[in-house]
Amino acid sequence: MSIKRKRPAVLLLTLIMLLTLAACGGNGDSSEKQDSQGDSSQVASSEEMTDIEDVGYEGMMPVTADQLNNGTYDINVDSSSSMFNIEECSLTVADGKMSAVMTMGGTGYRYIVMKSAEEAAASDEKEYIYPEEDKEGRHTFTVDVESLDKAVKCAAFSDKKEKWYDRTLVFSASSLPLSAFKEGVLTTPAVLGIKDGEYKAEVSLSGGSGRAEVDSPAVIRQSGDSCIAVIRWSSPHYDYMIVDGEKYLPVNEEGNSEFEIPVLFFDRPMPVIADTTAMSEPHEIEYTLLFDSKSMK
Repeated sequence: MSIKRKRPAVLLLTLIMLLTLAACGGNGDSSEKQDSQGDSSQVASSEEMTDIEDVGYEGMMPVTADQLNNGTYDINVDSSSSMFNIEECSLTVADGKMSAVMTMGGTGYRYIVMKSAEEAAASDEKEYIYPEEDKEGRHTFTVDVESLDKAVKCAAFSDKKEKWYDRTLVFSASSLPLSAFKEGVLTTPAVLGIKDGEYKAEVSLSGGSGRAEVDSPAVIRQSGDSCIAVIRWSSPHYDYMIVDGEKYLPVNEEGNSEFEIPVLFFDRPMPVIADTTAMSEPHEIEYTLLFDSKSMK
């Protein structure tokens, strides 16, 4: 019996096919894997990102649609990047869901996706959120909002750079009016039924550099519908505080700065702003105060 030898050309062709299969992982699906991971060249590197800022505040407690009354409210949105500047935002609560219309300070983004930049690069174009123009020609993006007071990812595609940029957003529940919250959601002085008089309650401070402190327990005075806390700082260099959009001046002239401010609610971090003159120039710093209703005596 004779054995036929394979021709060199056939052997070479077979070798090329085997090498091609090996390069594709043996099953020809390398292109599918690359598509599922997205194009990493379209994701901006950390070196290409501007300074990233922390958003939100320590101890945030998420607020969901079922805790809010139906309606449309102006809301503040913290952004991790000054390049993703949200000038205005309108929050709509309806049928157990929330959506927001973000009005941007520029027109440099082609579209956004509420995911990380890497996830956005691998997303289907059906997930892209394109801008619309308002009457003033400003770009707006309409997005679904799962929760307030919770850091959420947002990837923005730059028209100029042709890349996805990671952003982190926090829709701030504290910027909503108290009437937006359903009864019983916030532990207000009225909910607690505090009688007129003077009390003391533990108060904890968060935010800033972490070096500032306030005296605890703090004196709390209840009179009619007014609930006032006496906040005494560990520094004499605070010249005003802002609570719920109102400015409050110190009530003392000597010693550490002391303020009388309203207690909007207990048992949830309450955002405040305090202006310090300890630096080379006055500087407003964002803090939160948490008043513990269980400790009140």
